[in-house]
Amino acid sequence: MHKLAATSTILEHELSELRLLVERQTGVVLDCPNSALAAHVAEFVEAQDLGSSTLLLERLRSCEQDPSSLPSLLDGLLNTNTGFFRHPGALNALTRQVLPQLCARKSADGPSPVRIWSAGCGTGEETYSIAMAVCDAMTPANVGAAISGNGSGNGNSNGNGNGKAAGRSGGIADNLQSLAAQPGHLNSGCSIHIVGSDLLPCNIDVADRGVYLQSSLDGLPPATIRNYFSKIGSPVIVPTEVLGDTQDETRNETRNGTKNGSSNGSQSASNGAHLLVKPRLRSLVTFNCMNLARPGYIGRFDCIFCMDVMPHFSRAQRIALLERLHLYLEPGGYLFLSQTEKLVTSNLNFRSETFDGYTFHRKPLAASAAYGR
Repeated sequence: MHKLAATSTILEHELSELRLLVERQTGVVLDCPNSALAAHVAEFVEAQDLGSSTLLLERLRSCEQDPSSLPSLLDGLLNTNTGFFRHPGALNALTRQVLPQLCARKSADGPSPVRIWSAGCGTGEETYSIAMAVCDAMTPANVGAAISGNGSGNGNSNGNGNGKAAGRSGGIADNLQSLAAQPGHLNSGCSIHIVGSDLLPCNIDVADRGVYLQSSLDGLPPATIRNYFSKIGSPVIVPTEVLGDTQDETRNETRNGTKNGSSNGSQSASNGAHLLVKPRLRSLVTFNCMNLARPGYIGRFDCIFCMDVMPHFSRAQRIALLERLHLYLEPGGYLFLSQTEKLVTSNLNFRSETFDGYTFHRKPLAASAAYGR
């Protein structure tokens, strides 16, 4: 009764203002019905002990003073598509077409890392999928050795290279032919750093811990799971910095519960095995909270993955987002979108390229002059 009464006090014009505030501050267009939004707001108001939706709107109007209110409200309201290797065509193009070009250019210009941004990474599955694909492409002649053996600990581990992976990963297991002849090239001259970002702190918490239900990896080749994950028992909370400790990792992480993380929400079930991302893979990745409508500057990137994000934005916000992504790309860098997403503006200098049926977009090297670089 109390919850129904609270829902009835949320006026229609307040819901309209809430939608406008969310779009203005995050770019996200809430497409849920008013009834569902009203129920969610009522639960949030009660959980936060705000007293009324009026007070909530006052907080959201001054979100700069209370930046935690909006992401907390959106938790559970946004439909986030997650899963490992959801976009195999993009990963195939990255590893077989883009990385060889980037690494050759980096080697010619002098040692510098290839920086990849997974924008709107959800709970981290996309970011770790990129990391696994990159690792598989690094040293295909020694697939699985760096992680399952004692390795060098430099983060350039590698994974499954057998034929089983090809069906799931779109040919990624075939790896880079140009690099296969030089298995040490990427290790010594082309380091990789991957940044994952998401609007919701709860998603970043899950990604940062790197603990997932085993069922979420169903369909991946067993060798890939062995190379990149360790089975743990029911997760317990430990400091995240412990998860990044690579000392004696191969020994410790296989001991049930010795080195594990925590999960939230649907991942907290006591029954069902959990898998922990291995530290050498985890060392390639950094996670940050970021509002793509008002991003903080985190440097330029050679590749940006922005998958299934733009459909949540209005047309005006999509154009603004593409302008920001173009700015954050290095000249000669690449933008990866899902195949259902199109560039909604012709003002930006992108050149579309296709590899093995997947279309991606390249910022020309000459764009540096036009955009003040």
